[in-house]
Amino acid sequence: MKFLTSGKVKDVYEVDSDTLLFKFSNRVSAYDVKFNDEIPKKGEVLSKFAEFWFETLDVPNHFVETKSDTEIIVKKMKMLPIECVVRGYFYGSMVSRWKNGEISLPEGASTELATKLSEPIFDPTTKSTHDVPVNRQQSISQNLVTSEEFDWLSQKSIEIYNKMADISEKAGFILADLKLEFGKLDGKITLGDSIGPDEYRLWPIDSYDVGKIQDAYDKQLLRDWLTANGYQKKFENSRSLGEEPVAPSIPTEIIGQMTDRYITAYEHITGKTI
Repeated sequence: MKFLTSGKVKDVYEVDSDTLLFKFSNRVSAYDVKFNDEIPKKGEVLSKFAEFWFETLDVPNHFVETKSDTEIIVKKMKMLPIECVVRGYFYGSMVSRWKNGEISLPEGASTELATKLSEPIFDPTTKSTHDVPVNRQQSISQNLVTSEEFDWLSQKSIEIYNKMADISEKAGFILADLKLEFGKLDGKITLGDSIGPDEYRLWPIDSYDVGKIQDAYDKQLLRDWLTANGYQKKFENSRSLGEEPVAPSIPTEIIGQMTDRYITAYEHITGKTI
């Protein structure tokens, strides 16, 4: 088996001419900064969540089989150079982008933090070290996808979001937003990469409170800690000076909370145990 690449969270190996092995780690990143600290059990949760969603969603995907607690086998395919983001709530980067006039909201939408949008919106980005939001016209003019592909991705991504949101709601969670990736397999657009807490925001319904920062059962917990302690600003300042941001140590209590919440979300949504 040949090692191909190491990403923020998973390592990728070539099994044969048709398949790859994804090995999920306990690594964590936030604001495009990799941390030295690890989150115990995270890799196992990501791997098992990927298996669950690929098997649950009625969408063609590249999942083949589970290899171990932290490994899955997938089919090789040519990935599309666009990240398909669906937003169901007014939260995260969407807030500042709306204030700067960079994104429009559905008609009649409230601009109170964490409000549910009247309908989910498709808000894709480029794939790069620092993802850049792109609209339909930009996606087509930059040759990321064709007009037909953009429209298909928009419709299918929202369908997947709605399905996942329904499943999450039954388990006591709100799916605030979601990032999906697609590729081409035998000429057909196919769902790929992985789907788990690094690809969405998940909030417990019991503590949901419009107008406030929400409890995060995903890596948003780390982002919120970084922002509250001024590290997000430090990262931005470093990049503006052409320097690579330096990751701080993650407090033990944040690491413990993240592990507990990853496991809790998985067990409640899937009905399985870790």
